[in-house]
Amino acid sequence: MVKFSEMELRKEIVDALNGIGLVEAFPIQEAAMPHILKGDDVIGQAHTGTGKTFAFSIPLVQKINPSSKETTALILVPTRELALQVADEIKKVSKYAGIRSIAIYGGVSLKMQFDMLKWGQQIVIATPGRLIDMMNRNAISLRNVKYLVLDEADRMFDMGFIEDIQFIIKTIPKERQTLLFSATMPDDIMRLTERYMKHPVKILLDSDELSADLITQTYLVVEEREKLKHLSEILSTIKGKVLIFCSTKYRTRRLANDLYARGSRAVAIHGDLSQNQREDAIRKFKEGRINILVATDVVARGIDVPRVEQVINFDVPMNPLMYFHRIGRTARAGEAGKALTLVSQHQYDDFQNILKHTEVFIEQLNEKMGIKVEHVDGYRRESHERRDFRPRGHNFGGRREFRRGSRPNRRSGRKFDSHRR
Repeated sequence: MVKFSEMELRKEIVDALNGIGLVEAFPIQEAAMPHILKGDDVIGQAHTGTGKTFAFSIPLVQKINPSSKETTALILVPTRELALQVADEIKKVSKYAGIRSIAIYGGVSLKMQFDMLKWGQQIVIATPGRLIDMMNRNAISLRNVKYLVLDEADRMFDMGFIEDIQFIIKTIPKERQTLLFSATMPDDIMRLTERYMKHPVKILLDSDELSADLITQTYLVVEEREKLKHLSEILSTIKGKVLIFCSTKYRTRRLANDLYARGSRAVAIHGDLSQNQREDAIRKFKEGRINILVATDVVARGIDVPRVEQVINFDVPMNPLMYFHRIGRTARAGEAGKALTLVSQHQYDDFQNILKHTEVFIEQLNEKMGIKVEHVDGYRRESHERRDFRPRGHNFGGRREFRRGSRPNRRSGRKFDSHRR
């Protein structure tokens, strides 16, 4: 690995990196940073947790003039949690560089963010909806933006932000450097790069395989009604931090409450909580005051907590890519981690689809743990066409939830900042 001190970085940046224990660059940083420092447009891809944020934030801090009071760099992110995470990492890098930055996102006071913008922020990290709201109020000007970053671009597309992104890009000077970072590169993103980027350098690390080499992956096939019992037994053997994923906000709340009632230090994080409540939950998890965080996919995408010992999928994600985003919350920054998925019979085919997309062995634990489930191999769900629109029953802890299949989340306007996290 290349050391940051060997790159063309100012001493105050290297000192700041050394202060947080960063001496050597990770592969995505080593590959992307020289091109960004040179001024090239860059498309960067690597697995979650491999250092994408520092790959663009370090060069930005290097290139921006500390004496400027204009917004020079704009970083677009899909969620408020990711906005806070990126802002936190930029503050670490710019500790001695004199660069000012701000995260603007929905769910908090407009006035507070408006007042902070008046002081002159060289780097703005924003969710698309809140940024457009600020633009409509003339609270921010993008006429001097020289650097545009689209972070977690695949997630922004999934959440329906494509029209907002295109609107924002049209307000930024064409003479700029554009950087796009994402865990996956679907065709829609590649088409966007062809339209708005100039001869981009493509750094597609891990683009040919979906794997997580440092994560020990396992799964356990169980009856739906037995999930809570098996989960409680598994949690009793884990001493470190555990991040648990559920498919809905309702199941997230219910599972956290059931675990808490059983004596676990668990808390839920989902879109119905206020921003302060969510930040408080993440802070307690980071500080170790609670050791179990139960989350939905959208909210958890921006969570960056070091040393998560294990990720547990209480529900199997239907999208295989989401599985890899979930388990990427462990094994951060080169550390080893564990991931366990509880697979109920009605989710068995979904998990088989995940198995087809990974080259890493995922061990089934049923025989080792002495847990038998009948008729798993022969079980087949109804077709996707019928499944998506019929009521579905879930049961854990002896209670049931019925929910309808969801339809795609489509945003109809530019001035609305979605709070459906």
